[in-house]
Amino acid sequence: MEKQRQRESIAAARAERNAKRETARQEREREIATQAAMAAQAAAEAERAAVERAACEAAEKAELEAELKAEEAERQASLAAEQKAKRDTRYAARKAAKKRRRRGL
Repeated sequence: MEKQRQRESIAAARAERNAKRETARQEREREIATQAAMAAQAAAEAERAAVERAACEAAEKAELEAELKAEEAERQASLAAEQKAKRDTRYAARKAAKKRRRRGL
């Protein structure tokens, strides 16, 4: 009888220790899951910030490129107008010289 109570006591203590271990294991798992969720949230926030920063940089780059293209187009137009004016001047001078030669002959 005494041995049976002793065995039951040992079994109860063992069950209690197992229950405590299981509770501690579940608590650790919850903590690990919470930490993983916080790490995932931080990673998502960092990625969102990186995407936003990249979009901002891309917009600035596009704006700068558009500005440079506009300046280049303006320079090209100015150069073309200047070249046309010189060509027109040469043409007018040749035409005037031709008229003078014809009148003189």
